Amino acid sequence: MSGLLHNKFIAFLKLIRLENLIMIALTQYLIRYFVLQKIFVTNGIQLGLNNTLFNVLVFSTVLIAAAGYIINDYFDVKTDLINHPDTVVIDKVIKRRWAIILHIAFTIAGVFLGVLCALKTGYLRLAVFHIVAATLLWFYSTHFKKQLLVGNIVVSLLTASVAFIPFVYEMGLMQRIHPGFNEHYTLVIISCLKVVFIFSMFAFITSMAREIIKDMEDFKGDKATGGYTMPIYWGIPASKLTSFFLVVITIILLLFVVYNSFRFHRVFFTTDMMYILCALILPLVLLLILILKATEPRHFKNASLLLKFIMLMGLGFSLIFYYY
Repeated sequence: MSGLLHNKFIAFLKLIRLENLIMIALTQYLIRYFVLQKIFVTNGIQLGLNNTLFNVLVFSTVLIAAAGYIINDYFDVKTDLINHPDTVVIDKVIKRRWAIILHIAFTIAGVFLGVLCALKTGYLRLAVFHIVAATLLWFYSTHFKKQLLVGNIVVSLLTASVAFIPFVYEMGLMQRIHPGFNEHYTLVIISCLKVVFIFSMFAFITSMAREIIKDMEDFKGDKATGGYTMPIYWGIPASKLTSFFLVVITIILLLFVVYNSFRFHRVFFTTDMMYILCALILPLVLLLILILKATEPRHFKNASLLLKFIMLMGLGFSLIFYYY
């Protein structure tokens, strides 16, 4: 991979974390078309946000996220040269000047499109999501990332908010198109909120665990550059214990979802229950073992990659929700 990074286009894709951007876009499309649409259609309602405007909304989110990844690497060059010297692209392939220009351009474009979407829905205040996200990503890179827990919480909240944006825009537009929508379709709104909240909560807790695991992986570089992350302040054992319990909490919450599904269907081996058990809980149990055994950066990297896969599988549950 390090050889490919000498190609400027490949280096650019690495800089903006293309795979993460795809996952962000996929999250919003799946939440809209496989969660919200399923609940709406079941209740005889059509989605209000047209496809073109929703595409612009997703693009806005992706641009702001890409800008955040760029500025993060911009300020993290010294740390990355210690932790991941073979994958650093700023100063090696892409000049710092171009990195900051790209960050500014992507941020302005992302916020502008977000404001445009808010105006089109008739609720300008919705633009606050885009403005706050862009601001937090800047301060995350400059201040929060190396502070105890603050950076972890900020990233986890932003990750969780990705799933909420389609819900907030859709509900805002429906209220404008159909005055009294909130009063007449309270149960529909609650159903949507409940399901989206579960996805967001899963995203928040798993993201929090992954951020702590990544801090343990990057312990050496963060410490050398004045970081104040959990592994540096509390130590690796305490950080492993914290990430371990976050994963345990996730498993408990998923078991609660399985229990509720059983109460509803009165059958144990339903498709949704088997998906949760096999695609989510079993990999999470494996993750617990990896966390306990991890002693080196590569071990934490493997745990982080597995958790990223689990997060993708969690998102895949939207397909199960739609079809079953």
